[in-house]
Amino acid sequence: MIMKKIFSDINKIATGLLFIGLTLASCKKLIEIPANPPSSITQEQQFADSLTSMSAVAGVYAYNTGNGFAYSDGALTYITGLSSDELSYVVDNDNQQFYSYTLTPLNGGISSIWSYAYQSIYQVNAVLNGITNNSNLSADFQKRITAEMKVVRALYYFNLINLYGDAPLVTSIDYSTTSHIPRTPVATVYDQIKADLADARQNLTANYPSAGRARPNLYTAIALQAKVNLYQKNWQSAYNEADSVIRLGNYVLESTLNNVFLSGSTEAIWQLPAKSSNYAVSDARNFVPSSATAAPNYLITDFLWNAFESKDRRLQNWTASKVVNGRTLNYPFKYKNISTTATPVEDQMIFRLAEIYLIRAEAAAHLNDLGQALADVNKIRARAGLENSPVNPTSQIAVLGAVMLERQTELFCEWGNRWYDLKRTGTAAAVLGAEKTGYTDNASLYPIPQGQRQLNKSLTQNPGYN
Repeated sequence: MIMKKIFSDINKIATGLLFIGLTLASCKKLIEIPANPPSSITQEQQFADSLTSMSAVAGVYAYNTGNGFAYSDGALTYITGLSSDELSYVVDNDNQQFYSYTLTPLNGGISSIWSYAYQSIYQVNAVLNGITNNSNLSADFQKRITAEMKVVRALYYFNLINLYGDAPLVTSIDYSTTSHIPRTPVATVYDQIKADLADARQNLTANYPSAGRARPNLYTAIALQAKVNLYQKNWQSAYNEADSVIRLGNYVLESTLNNVFLSGSTEAIWQLPAKSSNYAVSDARNFVPSSATAAPNYLITDFLWNAFESKDRRLQNWTASKVVNGRTLNYPFKYKNISTTATPVEDQMIFRLAEIYLIRAEAAAHLNDLGQALADVNKIRARAGLENSPVNPTSQIAVLGAVMLERQTELFCEWGNRWYDLKRTGTAAAVLGAEKTGYTDNASLYPIPQGQRQLNKSLTQNPGYN
C-alpha cells in the first residue's frame, strides 16, 4: 500500500498474517485456531486449509490496535466528536487541533486513523488473495469468507472517504503497485463500496456464522448499504434497505438503555468482542475517568448537553458527571467498563437497530412519507422515556429537523455520525460557525498525513493544509 513499514516484507512473508492468529485469545473464541501455531508461516501455509484460513479471518476482527480491527483504539469516536459539537478537551495536546480546526498534516491522530485503516484493508485484501481460487478450500467457504471480507473493506473505505475525501482505492497486496496509487475520487470509492456490498449480499445469509454477531451476516451488509445510500441521497434505496433490516432481520430494540451496548444486545447488528489484554471497549477507556480523583479526558459540550430534553433517559444513562476542583464535568458514558474483568461484559457496537430506524425515518421524510418518518422517530424517543411527548411536526423541513435532532441525541459519540451528518447535510458551516470559532469549509476534510505523502509522492493534499 502506501506504508512501507506495513508492506516491506510482503515478498518474504507473503501475507504477514501470523500475528492475527495470535491475538484471538482475547476474542471470546471467535474462531477456534490450532494450538501452538508456528512463529512464521508463508501465505501457502496460512491458507493451506479452512482451519488455518480461519485464523487469518479471525485476525481481521481481532480487537487489537494496529493488528486487527482498525478502530480498536477509539480514536474515530473522539476526534470526530471534537471536530463536531459533541466533545471538548481537558488536556491541551494535539487532539485540541480537531476542536479548534487547527489541524496540520503532522497530527498523530490523523496519521493513526489513516494508517490503521489501510493496514486493516491490507489484511482484508490478503485474506481475499489467499482464499480466491484456492483448491484447498471449498467453493462455499470461499464465497462466504469473500462476502465477509468485502463488508469489512466497505466499512473501512466508507469512513476513509468521509474523513479525508478522495482516498487511494487499494484492492491488491502487490506493494510494487499499491505503493504509488494516487487518491481515488470519492464517487469511484463509493462505486467499489456498493459493488463489494452487492457481492456480499449474494453469499451471506441471515444466520451469523459464529457465536455472537462479530462476523457480518446478510443484514449487516444491508445495514451498511442503507447507510451508504442515505449518504448518497438515494432515498428510496436507503428506505428499502433499512426497512428490510427492521422487518426481516429479527432484531429488537433493547427496552433498557444500559443493555444496548452489552454483549448479546438484541439490537446489535454488528458487535465486536472488545476485550483485549489491557482494556475493554476503547470508548470507556477514553471517556471514563481512570480513578476516583481523575478528571475525564473529554467533556460533553454544552451544545450536546442542551440538545437533550430533561426527561430523556439517554441523558441519565448514557452520560455521567463528576465534580473536580469544584467544577462539574460531564462526559460520555455509553460504555462503562474500563477493566477487562468488569461485568456485565460490553462489546464494541458497529451497527445497531436504532440507527437503522433513523435511516428509514430520514429517507421516508425525503420521500415525503412524513407519517412513517415520525413513527420511527417517536419509537426511538419512546425507548428513551419520552413516550409521553412525541414529536408531530407537519412540514417536511420540520420533520427532517426532528430526525436530525434524534440522530444527535441517540447516536452521539458513535462512529463519527454527528460529524458526518453535519457535513453531508450541508449544515456544518452554519451550526459549527455559530457554536465554535475557526471552522471553515476546508476543515470538513482532514489533511492527508505528511508521512504518507513522503512515502507516496502521488498523494495530493486537501485544500487548506499545504
